[in-house]
Amino acid sequence: MLTLDTHVLMRVVQINDEPCRLPLNSGFSESTAYRMLGMFNPSETSDAYFILSNDRDEIWYICNRDLSTVGVLDDFRGFRVPLDLIARIKDGSSVAGAADTSTSTNTNNQTH
Repeated sequence: MLTLDTHVLMRVVQINDEPCRLPLNSGFSESTAYRMLGMFNPSETSDAYFILSNDRDEIWYICNRDLSTVGVLDDFRGFRVPLDLIARIKDGSSVAGAADTSTSTNTNNQTH
């Protein structure tokens, strides 16, 4: 496990050439930036897997090929933020006032 700057936000841009990886069908949205919680790089592959919390509050390892960077927000403490708020946050608006989606959005109380 590598520890990186956890203020990095990423978005899922799923590639469609490998049907086994479908993060956009598994609780992630193209219109949301996700806080990178960590990264894992197994020695047997050149891929890196970023640890993200999806919209169902599940922890996922997403391949670097399915991600693109959004930005670095030092004061942001949530797990995810809508992309339409990123420009406002980067322009100096209060991060706390713009969005804090770190609380659970999973209302069906399922155990995973």
